[in-house]
Amino acid sequence: MTQSDAPDPLTGHACIQSYLRTLDASPGVYRMLDAQSRVLYVGKARNLRARVSNYARPSGHSPRIARMIRETASMMFLTTRTETEALLLEQNLIKQLKPRYNVLLRDDKSFPNILVTAHDFPMIKKHRGAKREKGQYFGPFASAGAVNRTLNQFQRAFQLRNCTDTQFETRTRPCLQYQIKRCTAPCVGKISKADYAAQVADAQRYLSGKSTEIQEKLATEMQAASDAMEFERAAALRDRIRALTQVQTAQGINPRSVSEADVIALHMENGQACVQVFFIRANQNWGNRDFYPRVGADVDAAEVLEAFIGQFYDTKEPPRQLILSHGIENADLMQEALTGKLGRKVEIVVPQRGEKAELVDGALRNAREALARHMAETATQTKLLAGLAEAFALDAPPQRIEVYDNSHIQGTNAVGAMIVAGPDGFMKNQYRKFNIKGDDLVAGDDFGMMKEVLTRRFKRLLKEDPDRDKGLWPDLLLIDGGAGQVSAVAQIMEEHGVQDIPMVGVAKGVDRDAGKEEFHRAGQRPFALRHNDPVLYFVQRLRDEAHRFAIGTHRAKRAKAVGATPLDEVPGVGATRKRALLAHFGSAKAVSRANLADLKAVEGISDSLAETIYAFFHDRG
Repeated sequence: MTQSDAPDPLTGHACIQSYLRTLDASPGVYRMLDAQSRVLYVGKARNLRARVSNYARPSGHSPRIARMIRETASMMFLTTRTETEALLLEQNLIKQLKPRYNVLLRDDKSFPNILVTAHDFPMIKKHRGAKREKGQYFGPFASAGAVNRTLNQFQRAFQLRNCTDTQFETRTRPCLQYQIKRCTAPCVGKISKADYAAQVADAQRYLSGKSTEIQEKLATEMQAASDAMEFERAAALRDRIRALTQVQTAQGINPRSVSEADVIALHMENGQACVQVFFIRANQNWGNRDFYPRVGADVDAAEVLEAFIGQFYDTKEPPRQLILSHGIENADLMQEALTGKLGRKVEIVVPQRGEKAELVDGALRNAREALARHMAETATQTKLLAGLAEAFALDAPPQRIEVYDNSHIQGTNAVGAMIVAGPDGFMKNQYRKFNIKGDDLVAGDDFGMMKEVLTRRFKRLLKEDPDRDKGLWPDLLLIDGGAGQVSAVAQIMEEHGVQDIPMVGVAKGVDRDAGKEEFHRAGQRPFALRHNDPVLYFVQRLRDEAHRFAIGTHRAKRAKAVGATPLDEVPGVGATRKRALLAHFGSAKAVSRANLADLKAVEGISDSLAETIYAFFHDRG
């Protein structure tokens, strides 16, 4: 049940006090809002009345909470059946609303896994995102780099294929991977199904933590091959053992007593925090990641860690054990919530001695060192933003810079790209790509492309954040181009009524050399910065990052277009049936020329679908 009173002229303690008469002892979630109805804070409570009465006290609050109370002009409440439900709802709302006074996890990307596919001859590959594809998943790994390094060595150790099913089904001779001994070429029968299955089983056992068993097995086989004077086979097995040893070396510490856990350590300093997460799976270290949640100067470690855990596992599967550097206030509640999410028991521990404590010490050391680096980089970034404000005559250092670029080849596969930077550097989770849709654009019309990109961007901003209070609006726009681009963009901005956002065009300048850039602002003469000015290097980095992102997006779109066939447009033909048709006929062109009887003969193609395909290619025009 949601409760929300009409706007109350009272604020602060008096406002909060006015809600007590309508509250009971139910568990639930509360929201504190300011005079503009912006959410200041989201919290949970076992007893809503008791929790809110604490805020109604006139004293005894930390500076952060006291400031929040003074700004509170109204409250909203949502009751739940249990406190666990309240905890889960609280973390959902925090991630959605991003309240100013909550601890907030700002970087919440998914993590990659290794997937061994469900196939007669399975492939091994990196996978990120929802686990919809059939097969066995191993992970998570801390980064794409950690997965790539592991896969690179696995190709040498187990020689499993990494080609797509379509490539596998259409090959007629071994590829380069076979020549360099990274695949056993099951596509052309160079290995039996049983022998390949044995290699797959070895890889799966290794990823499941039986690394010692696999290495002992390979060592025994190598000795047997050597005794039988099969020296080529013995050398191949030796190389596989070396590859597995390199995987273990790259993993660093591999704990004996911890089979599945996330080690989570927090270090706080000068009002900033770093949370270091080590992923331990199958007694192996699968990498670590650092996070920098938004915290206040007077927030304690227990609150930061509890908020981090709740938000981090909101969209991720928790392991069986969380090993923490600090205790959290509601450990039993968090365990219950994560256990319900995983469907099996999740344990939260704060070790004091033994191997687990050593793991925490290592994670704490990493967190401390990472935060020191981050604070140094942030200080440098702060100076650069201040210099940027001075160079471009801005009212204040920008907190959100948006940089735009286009990429195309003679107008084909055109894309627009937007990158974002701020006090913490590049904000990659805010990057956006725009597939240019304008049918009336002339090939290579950069002005028209930029108009479409900015029109779509600001229409969305006006819809999603009309009051500009969610931190989504830029303080500065950087456009790749000179006076003409700036003039065109200024006109676009005027059409949308957003003329108050500073905008600067970055042109290559004389001889189009880096270092000779000219900067353009609407209605002003172009100007340049000293060739050794750090602000100039900063702008170059921003422009180069936008260009890199635009080029990468364009290449991905072009590659997808190259792989497209007319079969993609046939109703009822998905990826599996498309592969079957291509494997049977060899090309989409041959499918288009096939007669109805031949189409019906393809495995997996029903008579009705064959008629649909035949009609698609023969009844058009």
